[in-house]
Amino acid sequence: MNVLSQGRCAVFREPTGPSGVAIEQRPRTSAASGMVAVEIRSAALNHLDLWVVAGAQRVAPPRVLCADGAGVVAEDPSGRWRPGDEVVVYPVSCCWECDACRAGQQVLCPRFGILGEHTDGTACELLHVPARNLFPRPPGLTWEEAAAFPLTFLTAWRMVVTRARLRAGETMLVVGAGAGVAAAAIAIGRHLGARVLATSRSPAKRQRAADLGAEVTFDSSGFSEPVRQASRGGVDVVFEHVGPATLPESVRSLRRGGRLVFCGSTSGVRAELNLPRLFFGQADLLGSTMGNAAEFEEVLRAMGQGLRPTVDSTYPLEDVRSALERLDHAEQFGKVTLRVSA
Repeated sequence: MNVLSQGRCAVFREPTGPSGVAIEQRPRTSAASGMVAVEIRSAALNHLDLWVVAGAQRVAPPRVLCADGAGVVAEDPSGRWRPGDEVVVYPVSCCWECDACRAGQQVLCPRFGILGEHTDGTACELLHVPARNLFPRPPGLTWEEAAAFPLTFLTAWRMVVTRARLRAGETMLVVGAGAGVAAAAIAIGRHLGARVLATSRSPAKRQRAADLGAEVTFDSSGFSEPVRQASRGGVDVVFEHVGPATLPESVRSLRRGGRLVFCGSTSGVRAELNLPRLFFGQADLLGSTMGNAAEFEEVLRAMGQGLRPTVDSTYPLEDVRSALERLDHAEQFGKVTLRVSA
């Protein structure tokens, strides 16, 4: 998929962190066959962008940042979309033609990737993207909210609904509640009618998690015992994205037959686990990444039923370095967004 970012763009140039990002002007061209030109109104940052600008993802610069974006159709040669249509971008890069894609399993595509990492991203004035990557902007969402939900809510939806199979009346623990994907998990858990617990190192973020619907919150240090007490023996599902720093406590927080689902490892890539605790506990350990187009449509329907993302803050595109620094300092609760145009 040959995604093109044009006009003013936030471009990763050097692996030096936020200081290695520059605002650059790229030429505007007409959309090729099968592609749609979208005037981006708002884009959103993810922790992935920090890894990219730090050089941790082995992405060769230059690369336009951001997986998430929402905007207005400027041109569609196929006529599938009309100029002025308000859309959000499905943030997955795939071929759309292989057996996996045709079966609706885009995450299994041999060319699977994420916008802003494997292709140029949405932090630009004009984005050329395949028509199948566009969906109508959910009614009632601001441009910032429309940009804030795609990657995190899609990732969390697949984790919670598809992989962990959380049901109404069950209990889920969300670890590291300040991150955008964790805030999405709290909202989705409550939307499904589950009881949600949450952890964070920050008292302020624990309060924000409670405001979102977390029934009980815990400090991220040594949380398994109080979690087991609050859940009467352990939770049905643990939602993990932190990794080695919390994974042992997360496993201890499960009831017998519980499910631990994880999508990331922000504290490192290697973890040590007590294997007997997993197999004697009949626990499921479930990895998950992003989501399929059909799951994205499920998220859109849920947005129409009142599910909402949490926007932490908004910066103008020109101030992308400050936005990345806020993310890097772990100051945010929810998503940090970029205002690209009015």
